[in-house]
Amino acid sequence: MEAYSLHMAPGGFFARALIVDVDGETATGMPFELDERVLRAYLGGVGLGTWLMHRLAPPRVDPLAPEAPLAFVFSSLVGTPLTTSAKFAVVAKSPLTGLLTDALASSQFAIAGKLTGHDAIVIRGRATQLSVLLIDAAGVRLEPAPELAGLPASEAETQARERFGRGWRTAAIGPAGERQVRYATISHDGRHAGRGGLGAVLGAKNIKAVLVRSGTKVSVADQAGVLAAAKDLRKRSFGPATAKYRELGTLANLLAFNAVSTLPTRNFTAATFEGAPKLAAEELHEMRGVARNSCASCSIGCEHIYSRKGGGSQRMEYENVFALGPLCGVSDPDDVFAASARCDELGLDTISAGGTIAWAMECVERGLIDEPWLRFGDGTALLRALDAIGDRSPGLGELLAQGSRAAAGIVGHGSIDFAPQVKGLELPGYEPRSLQSMALGLAVNARGADHNRSGAYEADLSGDVNRFAGGAAHVAAAIGTEDRAAVMDSMILCKFLRGVFEDPFTEWARLLSLVTGWDMDDGELRRAAQRIVRAKRAFNLREGATAADDTLPARMLTTPLELASGRTATLTADRLRSMITSYYVARGFDEAGRVITTDLPDLLLEA
Repeated sequence: MEAYSLHMAPGGFFARALIVDVDGETATGMPFELDERVLRAYLGGVGLGTWLMHRLAPPRVDPLAPEAPLAFVFSSLVGTPLTTSAKFAVVAKSPLTGLLTDALASSQFAIAGKLTGHDAIVIRGRATQLSVLLIDAAGVRLEPAPELAGLPASEAETQARERFGRGWRTAAIGPAGERQVRYATISHDGRHAGRGGLGAVLGAKNIKAVLVRSGTKVSVADQAGVLAAAKDLRKRSFGPATAKYRELGTLANLLAFNAVSTLPTRNFTAATFEGAPKLAAEELHEMRGVARNSCASCSIGCEHIYSRKGGGSQRMEYENVFALGPLCGVSDPDDVFAASARCDELGLDTISAGGTIAWAMECVERGLIDEPWLRFGDGTALLRALDAIGDRSPGLGELLAQGSRAAAGIVGHGSIDFAPQVKGLELPGYEPRSLQSMALGLAVNARGADHNRSGAYEADLSGDVNRFAGGAAHVAAAIGTEDRAAVMDSMILCKFLRGVFEDPFTEWARLLSLVTGWDMDDGELRRAAQRIVRAKRAFNLREGATAADDTLPARMLTTPLELASGRTATLTADRLRSMITSYYVARGFDEAGRVITTDLPDLLLEA
C-alpha cells in the first residue's frame, strides 16, 4: 500500500490511519501514514474520509463486497473542550445509492476511537462468522460473537460491555444491518450514523460491533487559546441561535413547516397535514415531555425525550416524525413513537424507511402492489411493514429492503416517477416545489436527497429569496450552504451551532489554527470546502454517476403543488436544469457536470 512520509503531526492529529483487514477468523491492523498536506487540505471527518475512499476503494467496487472499505473518521477537534466536537464520520460507498455516502454521529465512541491513536479506522474484508472487532492502542483483534445475532444495537452494546469491560465504547448494528437492508444504520450510545446503509456495509463484513478503547493522548498547539475559545463558544451556545433546539428540539419545525406548506404529506402528494398539531412539539412537550438530554461534549441539549403509551420513552426528532407520520399519513403520536422505536431496534434509517413505505402505500392505492392492508394513515400497517423490512421477509419485506428506487425498478409501471428519492436516497422532510433553493441542493448533492449536506432551505425560509421561483440567488444560496456544511462536517462541529458564528469561515479558521498550529485564514478554509465538494463529486463520477442523476422525482417537476392558501407551487424541469447549469459553472464543472480531469492530481494530492 502506498503511503506518504510521516512528519511531526500537527496539533489535534496523529497523522495516521489504521487499516484493518478482516480475513476469516482473524484481523490485522496496518498503519497508513497521512501527510500533513492531506490533513490540511481535507481537515478530517467527511473530507478526510472522502480522500481515503479515493485512495482505498477499488473503482466500481460492490459496496457489500469484502474489499469495499468502511471508514470511521475523526477530526482535530475531537477530544478538545470545544462544545459539540465529540463527533465522528462514517464513510463508505453506499449500498443504497452506489455512490459515496457519509453519516455523522455524536458519542463517546468518537473520543475513544480517536484516542486509539488514529485519525481514521478503515475496515476491509469479511469475518467467517458474526464477530466483534476490538481496537485499542495495543492492537486489533477479532472475536466471534454469535450470541449477539438478531439483537438490537443497544442490547449488543450492553452485552459487549459485560463481556469485554466498561472501558470499551461500541458502535453496533441491529438485525437490519445483519440482513443487509440497504438503509441499515450503525448505532452507539443511542445515536445513529443513519443514512445510506452503512449498517449494511458493516453487516456484509459479518461484524456486529466495533469496540474502541482510549489508550493515548493527543495534544493541541495552543492549549490556553483552545480553553479560552471553548469557554467563549460554550457561552454563545446558550444564546438565541440555539434556543429553539433547547426548548423544543428539532420537532419544533413540524408546525412551522406545516404553516408554510412545506411539510411533505402522503408521499409528497400534499404539503400540509391535517394531523400535524397532534404530532407537534408544542403539544407533545406539554403532554408527553419527560426529559432533555445532550450528546457527548455538547452544551446545547437538543434531545427531547417523550413518554410512550404503555410505558417507556422515546427520543423524537423532526425527521423521524415527518417520515413515519405525515409522509405515511399517520397522525397518532403513539403509532409514530412506536414506529420510531421499532426503527431503532431494527437499525433502520427512519427517513428511508418512511419514504419507501409511503411509496409502497401509494403503489397499493394504484393497484401496483397487492397488499391491501398497507394504507396511508394506518399505524398498525406501518409497524407491520417495518417488521417485514427488518426481517427481509419474502415478498413485500424483501422488496422494500431495497429502498424506493430499486423497488420501483422491480414494480415498474411508472412507479419511479413518484419514488421519493434522489440518486437512490429518500427525500427528507422538505417540499422542493415550495423551497426551490432546497430543490437545487437536493438535486446536486453528492450523497443524494439530503438536508444536512446542503441546507439551502435556510435561504428559502429566511425571506431573502422567492422560495417559489428558483434563480441565480438560489444557486448562490445552495452553494453557500453546501460549502459551510463541508467544513462543519470535516472539522467536525454540530450544525446546530451554525447560527452562533457571525463570520463562520474566519472563526472556524481560528479554531483550527489554535488546535493544529496552522496559520489558517478564511480564504484557505473556503478553498478546502470547495475541494471537499469537488472530491465527493469526483468519486461519484468515477463510480458511474452522470449529470442525469442531478434531478428530482418526476412528480416534483410535472405536478404543481396546490397549497392551502390557494396558491400553486410549480417547479419545472427547465427551471431546475437552468439552476443546475449555473451551479456547474459556479463550481467549475464542465457542461456535463464533470470535475475537470486536469484538476484531479491537485485535487486528490496525487503525484
